[in-house]
Amino acid sequence: MARSKARIYTCIALTLVSAIGIIILCTAFAKQKCTEGVFRSAAVAADSEICSKIGRDILQRGGSAVDGAIAALLCTSVINPQSMGIGGGSIFTVMDSSGKVKIINSRETVPQEFNPDLLSGCPHTFQMMTGSQWIGVPGEIRGYEQAHRLFGKLPWASLFHPTIKLAREGFPVPQVLGRFIPLINTDETLPVRQLFLDKNGNLLKVGDTVKFEKLADTLEIIANQGADAFYTGKVAEDLIGDIKEAGGTLSMKDLELFKVTVTDAWTIPLGEYQMHFPPPPSGGAILSFILNIMKEYTLNSASLMGKQKTLTYQRYIEACKFSNGLRKYIRDPHFNSEPRALKFTEQQFADHFRAMISSNETHDAQYYNIAPYLDTMGTTHVSVIAEDGTAVSVTSTINHMFGSRVFSPKTGVILNNELADFCGKADHIVAGEQPPSSMSPVVLQSKYKTLVIGGSGGSMITTGMALTLMNHLWFGKSLEEAIAAPVVFVDSKNALKFEPDFDKVTPHMGTQRSKKYSVMFLKNIVGLSQIYTSEKVVFTGFHIQCSHTSVCLYSCS
Repeated sequence: MARSKARIYTCIALTLVSAIGIIILCTAFAKQKCTEGVFRSAAVAADSEICSKIGRDILQRGGSAVDGAIAALLCTSVINPQSMGIGGGSIFTVMDSSGKVKIINSRETVPQEFNPDLLSGCPHTFQMMTGSQWIGVPGEIRGYEQAHRLFGKLPWASLFHPTIKLAREGFPVPQVLGRFIPLINTDETLPVRQLFLDKNGNLLKVGDTVKFEKLADTLEIIANQGADAFYTGKVAEDLIGDIKEAGGTLSMKDLELFKVTVTDAWTIPLGEYQMHFPPPPSGGAILSFILNIMKEYTLNSASLMGKQKTLTYQRYIEACKFSNGLRKYIRDPHFNSEPRALKFTEQQFADHFRAMISSNETHDAQYYNIAPYLDTMGTTHVSVIAEDGTAVSVTSTINHMFGSRVFSPKTGVILNNELADFCGKADHIVAGEQPPSSMSPVVLQSKYKTLVIGGSGGSMITTGMALTLMNHLWFGKSLEEAIAAPVVFVDSKNALKFEPDFDKVTPHMGTQRSKKYSVMFLKNIVGLSQIYTSEKVVFTGFHIQCSHTSVCLYSCS
């Protein structure tokens, strides 16, 4: 039992570090020579080479940035079905050619009927939360529909064709998916397990061919008939029938009532950039809070040298601890008070907490106003920049690995367990409410450059993104270096978790264990709780293709 549990935790750890998708478009210096790994026209960053290329090919055919993003996401739903799919939800941040930024939010919602005692079943420590009671109303396809309606260029159906072909004909099980297939072997009654068995009933391994033929049929119907087929047609009936058979409460009415919200982005100044991000229930306000604290320290490349490096990380970790105290206020603004979260984005608010940060001391949980919540993991991200300067940053999820583990045999859809995101962050929930999220798809815009960034990894998203931005904008690292830099994560209990090699880049402070400092004995701590990146981001673009990580970074005019 202990060995099995350790194996599960190891697999969970594989997804915790944010896989950052980040691209820059150089809009000035038209005669600048583009070096290897730099794109002259457009670029796509997804979490697999094949999906990045599918997105790129859509752009080359004259598709918009949104077209490329949708095609890449559909591909990801079959290449990494443990992370996202049409049974989940997404948040788009879209900048049009005029520089205006819109948010398209299709995150899942609480169904009309749900167990009123649902939150009493929340665990006290992180674990995979399976079962139909955690399923939220899927919004993914409605989100694609709205994004395509506003910003699409190519026909709707054309965005689906590459993935339909992939799902129907099959493909070799990739490394990342292969790591997580064993997670569903712990319960032979799980229907989702049937997706990953060979003809002899054995679990598929890396390199074996996997097909999703039922899902291909569903995608083909949606491609030909539009999004309504998923929400009101035969696909909807089959989906709801399978969910009810699994004991779930979702109804046809829930699907019919689902609405996508389109809003303006929230914005803060960040050096030469304006940073645009989604309002709650996304984690953008938390990200902006951390960056607003750190930018006032006037950081530069010297901030990562000698004793100054320890001080920099001390301040950063303390900022993250204070941000943990704010997470309970990141709720759906349609059901909760939005102005409080908006206040988190103000510089004056960040300055108040910055004044409480000591250069050589850390504190107990009550100092940071921490309320218990559960760490989360999972999700995928796609970043796209098109030739016309439009940009898309989109994050999509079914929440935990393989979501609720509830699978619809008639449609091939894996259902989310998004209601688990309320655990530790809400005392009650309301029908139609969207769960709080760490998803933070961001577009940064300056006079000369557009930077598109986002991440996956659940509650580690804001940490991964904040450190990547700090590394690139303030510490003088290239994008390749910024993405590759090891991450330190402050978890829900304000404990520090480190990526491998983090101890090699941060000096140790003192020779005795002490609670005085946040950054202490990194070599010892890293041995206790290591975190691994699930997969490196892959960038593809016009003229040059890259299949290796963190090299193809810029799109250059």
